[in-house]
Amino acid sequence: MSSNGSGPLIAVEDLVVRYPIARGLGGAITRKPQQHVHAVEGVSFSVGRGELLALVGESGCGKTTTAHAVLRLVEPVSGRIDFDGTDISKLSARALRPLRRRMQLIYQDPYESLDPRLTVRAAVEEPLLIHNFGGSRDQRRELVREALARVELSPPELFLERYPHELSGGQRQRVAIAASIVLGPDLLVADEPVSMLDVSVRAGVLNLLNRLRKEGLGILMITHDLSTAARFADRIAVMYLGRIVEEGPAQSVVREPQHPYTKALLSVVPRRDPRERSRPQILTGEAPDAVRIPSGCRFRLRCPIVIADCSHIDPALEPAGAQPDHRAACIRV
Repeated sequence: MSSNGSGPLIAVEDLVVRYPIARGLGGAITRKPQQHVHAVEGVSFSVGRGELLALVGESGCGKTTTAHAVLRLVEPVSGRIDFDGTDISKLSARALRPLRRRMQLIYQDPYESLDPRLTVRAAVEEPLLIHNFGGSRDQRRELVREALARVELSPPELFLERYPHELSGGQRQRVAIAASIVLGPDLLVADEPVSMLDVSVRAGVLNLLNRLRKEGLGILMITHDLSTAARFADRIAVMYLGRIVEEGPAQSVVREPQHPYTKALLSVVPRRDPRERSRPQILTGEAPDAVRIPSGCRFRLRCPIVIADCSHIDPALEPAGAQPDHRAACIRV
């Protein structure tokens, strides 16, 4: 599928994304300084072929912005994005177009992402038409059938002429995944792929993504659910206020969390064994305003183990825990 067999499929280095805030007429007249929302600040990570990286954090931490920037759906201020060895962070729209086929996005809400006027066949075939891929009409229809079979909508003939409102939530999400994989991509970015689904069908969709990963796809999954990440991800990266504060192998992060934010997130995850008790660590206050980032550690205003040095030291990701590739951004670790 990919042209280069060595190195990570996607490598992001020091990614920065900021959104300017409109000053308004009064601000322009008074020459009020331009302010920005610091959505993503210096994020670095990589995803290999056949690997699932879970980007975890609460709402507003910058997870989705990071995913959109990786796909160049939003423009980064700075940073480098390597896709299969090619820096795509500065490519023009024309130069980027051939790579679009190899990078696909799965949206959070399948009912919103599917055109209600299109049948399943037309929705899955649409990417083939946009990219002028797949050959003749009959060849495209065969690719559509194969994609539906891969997402376990079998036999495909039962679904081809249905409309989105005639499908269940899980079936709609599978159709959306089929439309993403019909082009034969190398990278899937799944933005909260099961958060809109009933609990009873979530496992089926997650198992499907896990199978696609085993078939060689690289997957970047955006989620706020650490229990999901622990079960299906190879590695976990925890984000807070635009930064990655902890990353490492999934089992190492879940079993031996090093950053106090990760510990707080894990403390409220229900345990399998009802006899296993844990005291939830409830974080006080709200996350700081992304326009006015606090000095020092970004988590210090909510941290239960804050010390004086946290107010002026902005910690970088450093090795932590037993695993050499487990890192955390905390001066107390």
